[in-house]
Amino acid sequence: MKSESSAPVLPENGTAKKYEYDEKPLYADARSCAVKILCRCERTDSYLEKLIDAEIKNDRLNDFDKALLNEISHGVIRWMRRLDWFLNGFYRGNYEKCLPEVRNAMRVALYQILFLNKIPYSAAVNEAVEFIKRIHGEKHAGVVNGLLRTIIRTLDNLVWPTREIDEVNYLGIVQSHPNWMVKRWINRFGFDDAVKLCEENNKRPVMSLRVNKHKITSAEFENYLTEKKLYFKKSLYNDGFFMTKTMSKLYTDEFFIKGFFSIQDESAGLVSMLVDPKKDEFILDLCSAPGGKASHMSELMGNEGKIVAVEKYLSRLEVMNKNLQRLGTKNIKTIHDNVSEPATTELKEGLLGKADKILIDAPCSGHGVLSKKPDIKWKRELEDIYKLQKLQISLLEDSIKYLKPDGVIVYSTCTIELEENQGVIDAFLNNHPEFSIENASEYIPKETVNESGFMELFPHIHKTDGAFAARLVRKS
Repeated sequence: MKSESSAPVLPENGTAKKYEYDEKPLYADARSCAVKILCRCERTDSYLEKLIDAEIKNDRLNDFDKALLNEISHGVIRWMRRLDWFLNGFYRGNYEKCLPEVRNAMRVALYQILFLNKIPYSAAVNEAVEFIKRIHGEKHAGVVNGLLRTIIRTLDNLVWPTREIDEVNYLGIVQSHPNWMVKRWINRFGFDDAVKLCEENNKRPVMSLRVNKHKITSAEFENYLTEKKLYFKKSLYNDGFFMTKTMSKLYTDEFFIKGFFSIQDESAGLVSMLVDPKKDEFILDLCSAPGGKASHMSELMGNEGKIVAVEKYLSRLEVMNKNLQRLGTKNIKTIHDNVSEPATTELKEGLLGKADKILIDAPCSGHGVLSKKPDIKWKRELEDIYKLQKLQISLLEDSIKYLKPDGVIVYSTCTIELEENQGVIDAFLNNHPEFSIENASEYIPKETVNESGFMELFPHIHKTDGAFAARLVRKS
């Protein structure tokens, strides 16, 4: 038999003959592609969503396989700690030293067994076994086969950790969150609410769509959703926001291409409302990509006034420019720059003291969006919160020079951590007595505002992304 590197025999017409025994590509289906994604997610800093997006462009996958790939990849990452608890219990040897492809193939199979009722156990097991056989041979495939079939035989008697011994470890394993994160939430919210928060994080996310009122009315968009026979409900907090299940082929949808709607969570819409932009104002939007809040503010301003959207990373700026063009915004100018160390004369000198209002949507831990980005759970560490807090305070400090004497700063995050939210505001106000907090309930629904006057949303309470925002007014 010829080796894989042997040149194919060409017939007289110069075309290579395809033999029946030619092997299919190694990553030819949803499950094997999911294993590849999970291995890359473990060994690199790549984010899950980007890895999935790149793989979905694979022409070998049909629509069903693309949906299955998305479901399995998110599901395994979401429930990884629970999956590993069971796999480690049945694995003979050191599970942590298990080959990455073997470990992730078992995770993929076990996720289907435990969570996807419509997939037969045999299909989940056989696909994993055949995949590992092709990569690592019969021995490893036999281990995978034996372990998974043993778990299936004992599904009704699987052993869970004991809460009475260690409630932090218990909740961390059962709800698949890191212990350090769970411990913080138990101490802050109590055990029962920490459970509810973790449960909400583990739910498949609802898709929130914002109508682009530059181009279409809410009533017209509602009719469109009805005609497509999509189940939806209107937002409790924002006019023009609709919640629905994931739309298939969203990015090729005619209404999306024409810019009639955007994907944006309700919490982000509330931040734009808290800014309360007016038609005659100049708004500076810092850390602005992908442009959801800027485009919403443009809509609230009737496409009048002026918004300057600043983004540090060129790749994200390019995405924002495409989004704004699709949505038809006319009053937004984008700038590629770093707020803390401005390089352009326009940002450094041309905008000093000019902004009526500044929005700082600060980089954060993202602990409010774990249902949408479950890989964040495994990429963050406790010390990241304190590193981010320093960055967030510096962004607030650096923004002051662009603000008018009687201007407003709105600071927002998509995290629920106190250090990154009220802790940042407290530190800023201690250094700047010329600023004061304006109660957010003057601009957004009272049920989204906490007792300190800040917008504060929790996934298990408000059924939105977790988020925070504060409106700071400068005394003239």
